[in-house]
Amino acid sequence: MEARSDSAEQEEAVKRPSRRTFTEAARRAQIVNAAIEVIADAGYAKGSFARIAREAGLSSTGMISYHFAGKDDLMREVVAEVSRVAEAYVRPRMEERTGARARLRAFIEASVGLAGAYPKHLPAMIDVLAHLRDDDPSRHGLLGTVDSAADVQVERMREAQRSGEFREFDPRVMVTAIRAAIDATVTRAGREPGFDAAAAGRELADLFDHATRSAER
Repeated sequence: MEARSDSAEQEEAVKRPSRRTFTEAARRAQIVNAAIEVIADAGYAKGSFARIAREAGLSSTGMISYHFAGKDDLMREVVAEVSRVAEAYVRPRMEERTGARARLRAFIEASVGLAGAYPKHLPAMIDVLAHLRDDDPSRHGLLGTVDSAADVQVERMREAQRSGEFREFDPRVMVTAIRAAIDATVTRAGREPGFDAAAAGRELADLFDHATRSAER
């Protein structure tokens, strides 16, 4: 029954372009979400199309190949989807706050809190990024995006130092330390059932608030 459904979907996609757009988008999202689940649970190396197809409830890997050119193509979409979810989760929480200290706290708490709201997303992205080939153009693009975001954070810290809200330190070292601490906490959250992401986020925020704030504040 499921095999006929997959075949019918492919035929329909050819015959009805307007409907195909909607159908393909829904199926692609289903496959990407299944890939996130599989990679977070089993790891990138074991994230085969066969395992992803089972997680997505597909009868064969053919439907994945129909929507994605290969594993690298699917993995790039996994990273893009996690990035979209993270942006939508973290940015509004930062924009609600005023001042560098409050915004830094919101960034850390929200970044770790994302692991509670979407426990599989960040661990999957971290694993995918670690396994992309050095010569993969998408790796350079993704790392470039990460570097650009870090540059923005560095400049914001410098502005807070100039205003006297943050003490003197090397902003890039601090940004690197914050990112590493968040990534390590998120990875731990994905491996420990019952992990309290909110509490961990608050503790990390306290730690880096003490590490960055001016002695006068």
